[in-house]
Amino acid sequence: MAGFDAPTGPTHSPLGQAWGYGIVLGIGFLFALGMVFVTWVLKRYNNELQTSEMFSTAGRTVKSGLVASAVVSSWTWAATLLQSSSVAFRYGVSGPLWYAAGATVQILLFATVAIELKRRAPNAHTFLEAVRARYGTYVHFVFITFGLFTNVLVTAMLLTGGSAVVSSLTGVPTAAACFLLPLGVVIYTMFGGIKATFLTDYVHTVILLVIILTFAFTTYATGSQLGSPRAVYDLLVAASEKTPVEGNAQGSYLTLRSREGAIFFVINIIGNFGTVFMDNGYYNKAIAAHPVHALPGYIIGGLSWFAIPWLCATTMGLAAIALQGNPSFPTYPAPMDEASISSGLTLPYAAVAILGSGGAVATLLIVFMAVTSAFSAQLIAVSSIFTYDIYNTYVNPNASGKRLVYISHTCVAGFGLVMAGFSTGLYYAGISMGYLYLLMGVIISSAVIPATLTLMWKGQNVWAAGLSPILGLGCSIIAWMVTTAKLNDGVINVVTSGSNMPMLAGNVVALLSPLIFIPVLTLIFGMDNYDWVSMKLIRLVDDTDVATAAHLDIEAVVGRHKELSPEEEAAEQAKLFRASKIAKYTTGAMTLILLILWPMPLYGTGYIFSPSFFAGWVTVGIIWLMCSTLAVGVYPLWEGRDSLRRNLGGMWREITGKRNMNMSRAEIVEGKEDPSAAPEETKESWKVEGEK
Repeated sequence: MAGFDAPTGPTHSPLGQAWGYGIVLGIGFLFALGMVFVTWVLKRYNNELQTSEMFSTAGRTVKSGLVASAVVSSWTWAATLLQSSSVAFRYGVSGPLWYAAGATVQILLFATVAIELKRRAPNAHTFLEAVRARYGTYVHFVFITFGLFTNVLVTAMLLTGGSAVVSSLTGVPTAAACFLLPLGVVIYTMFGGIKATFLTDYVHTVILLVIILTFAFTTYATGSQLGSPRAVYDLLVAASEKTPVEGNAQGSYLTLRSREGAIFFVINIIGNFGTVFMDNGYYNKAIAAHPVHALPGYIIGGLSWFAIPWLCATTMGLAAIALQGNPSFPTYPAPMDEASISSGLTLPYAAVAILGSGGAVATLLIVFMAVTSAFSAQLIAVSSIFTYDIYNTYVNPNASGKRLVYISHTCVAGFGLVMAGFSTGLYYAGISMGYLYLLMGVIISSAVIPATLTLMWKGQNVWAAGLSPILGLGCSIIAWMVTTAKLNDGVINVVTSGSNMPMLAGNVVALLSPLIFIPVLTLIFGMDNYDWVSMKLIRLVDDTDVATAAHLDIEAVVGRHKELSPEEEAAEQAKLFRASKIAKYTTGAMTLILLILWPMPLYGTGYIFSPSFFAGWVTVGIIWLMCSTLAVGVYPLWEGRDSLRRNLGGMWREITGKRNMNMSRAEIVEGKEDPSAAPEETKESWKVEGEK
């Protein structure tokens, strides 16, 4: 297949290569060292041990604020910032809303599936374990394949988009950026497991939100190039008159009625169903969440995330349109070419035009944060699939906790290396981030409905679950290729197959074809009547050997997920059942608002924004992002105040020599005391007691 021409880009990189290597390597290793230190602190002062359970599930005790922050960070890919700005550049104000609304509803709806997973399979490490418990080996491998497809596509998008920006802004070779971006992430993920991803996700999210707010205030309030909503509005009107947008009402950039934007909206919705519902990383976060905190975590996270692409693209995509004829724009006097837009360079070019080299540094930072935080979630997702669904299920069912930790570490390093090489290959083949973004639904969305029904409907039989994703994938690829050929006189290449109509055909067929295959297969082979019992039989890993090697009694390890008594299990199931009902109504209502009640009246009327309406639109976006900052920046600190106080207090007592030597194991388990402060003889007595 023919590839895109390379993006022309600016004549000179706004920053030197030293900036690129400094941020990619320097900040990457800074985060890695920080996470190594945090892991040590949590072990020493909080008695948290990196067992196999802790590595993949964080003890299943994470609270809603940190869950929300992790959801925001994991869902903020390079594409969230770069692709959303590109669709704003192409279609105007409709692009950011189509992107944000079309990718938020999946997170909100996933909250229902997350609750059902915790109800049906309380001890699962991955969603795929629940699939195997219900259907057996064949269907298990089908869903393992689709899950890995998802992780590979998402990771490839992260690295191709991130490396294109690093190369454009600093001149660092794209291949080098593909290999260096994952390096620090692999190190801190190996040391800290999923807990490290939650903590780094929090830091990444806060930095990201601050920079986006800086972009917004510079563009709409304080900057010398634009400085007000009215200035942006006037330049958008002028751009509409000079180059009307085909398919937009009156050719305007200031309307939600956009034919191509609406097509992108459908592709976006369908493709993102696949990347949420088939990404084991989201199930990992649901599993890691405390049962009470899973639902609010996903809802807060979804609503907080909405403002990121909406405001970022409304700011940077529209600023790129407004400033493209300005000498400060990097490609001036030439306009951006299609390859640059598809590669996601709209945002960095706008940032350079608005803030000069400072904008380039800020862009490098937010792209680095977006790539690395989402990449760490993909590392955990893939390592947990290989560790629990392949190694511990088919290779070594009696593997010790220590062995599973080793396999997890190996898989993290291996997947990082493989994806660096694969992404480099995609670059040389001319496959951009924008192409992969549109393609992902074609490849993976046929498994969404069967996966959801696995947890939501007892009637789906093994044939429907196992065959409908494969049949759907075949149909979606046929629809994609046939539509490409029909619309382009038989020419099939990257350019023709990457246009909106072929991708729309493939995405729609992928998601909806199982609605035909599942009823037909159910009719042929009969409806199942699953009782959910086998999912509850999934067992935890015995990590006693890891605790023994660390000279700790497994009972004293904080955050250890243990078997519940019948009374505790009944109480937890009651809470989850109530959360499940709330989730269905809440997420359904929010989906209706975001997809229908808000955008459709503006689309149907073809309303052209007035200056005051545009100013209000921007103001709402800024206020929403500030609320997001409180929800995922401040609230997690408030929720974790006891843990922060305990760990900081432990460090202070050790520095000042005031460690408490008189404590019971109960005080340790309840988190009232610092476990490392116990004398060695006390630790030895715990160990002996545990052996008894």
